[in-house]
Amino acid sequence: MDDTFLTISSFATGLYKEKGSKFISLLFPIKDEEEAKEIISKTKKQYFDATHHCYAYIIGQNKEVFRMNDDGEPSFSAGKPIYGQLISKKLTNVLLIVVRYFGGIKLGVGGLTSAYKMASCDVIDKATIIEKTLDCIYSINFQYENMNDVMKVLKEFDVKQMNHNFDNENCYLEFRIRKKLSEKIISKLEKIEMIKIQFLFIVC
Repeated sequence: MDDTFLTISSFATGLYKEKGSKFISLLFPIKDEEEAKEIISKTKKQYFDATHHCYAYIIGQNKEVFRMNDDGEPSFSAGKPIYGQLISKKLTNVLLIVVRYFGGIKLGVGGLTSAYKMASCDVIDKATIIEKTLDCIYSINFQYENMNDVMKVLKEFDVKQMNHNFDNENCYLEFRIRKKLSEKIISKLEKIEMIKIQFLFIVC
C-alpha cells in the first residue's frame, strides 16, 4: 500500500481580479478539522469587510475528510471549484479560502465558477508542494539492560524518538516510523527479550 501523499510545505497566498471583484486566495497546511475551523474563523475576522469567505478543505491520506462552502454565493459556484482544484493537484491536509470583495458587477454563476477556479489555481501554483509519508507511532517497554539492543535497531531504521523515560530499570519509549517500514522494525524489536511493543496511532 502506498504510504505517501501530497500536501504543501507552508502558507501561500494569491490574488485574482475579475470585473472589479477581487479574489484573495489563502492556502494553509492543516492537520485536522479543528485547525481548519480555527483558521476559517480567524480569516473571517481578519477580512471582516469582505463580501464572501468561500473555502474547501481536504484531510487524510485517502482524502476521506472534506468540506466545501459557498458562503452565500450561488450553490456550487465557489466551494466546488475550490475543492476541484485541490483534487486536480492531488493535495490533502490543506485548506483553501478565497476571500471575495465585490466590485459592483455581477459575474453570473459561470463567471463566479471560473473566478474561484482561477483564484485557486493562482495560489496553488505559488505554493510549494511536497510529498510526505504516512507514519506509525509505537510505544515500547523494555529493561534497562536491553537499552543497547533497542537503540541499535532504532538507529538502523533512523526512527524519530519521541517521549521516553529511562529513569529506572523499566524503560519506556515512543517512536515514529514510516508505515511501510513498520513491519520490519517491529520484527527486529520483537527478537529482543523482555520487550513490549504497542501500536498507538497513525499520523499524516
